[in-house]
Amino acid sequence: MKLQDHILVPKHELLSEDEKEEVLRLLGVKPEQLPKIRVDDPIAKEIGAKVGDIIRIIRESPTAGDCIAYRYVVPPIVVKVEEERVEEEKEEEE
Repeated sequence: MKLQDHILVPKHELLSEDEKEEVLRLLGVKPEQLPKIRVDDPIAKEIGAKVGDIIRIIRESPTAGDCIAYRYVVPPIVVKVEEERVEEEKEEEE
């Protein structure tokens, strides 16, 4: 059974290069400005995502309809470094 077959896991899709360019243009952002997903995330591995890819996540909601989100695929170390930077900024503010 695939992870995406579970009722609580939303649909994840890899964007083509054309879709990737269109989404970034419409949102007016660079890939690095999107929320991130690690390349070693179980779903990213299942769909064959590689570093630099963008994943579309489609969540179905009975009240809001389909909700679409995007994630930029990063190596595991990038997420860790980002978390440490945010933690350091919090400590400096205190």
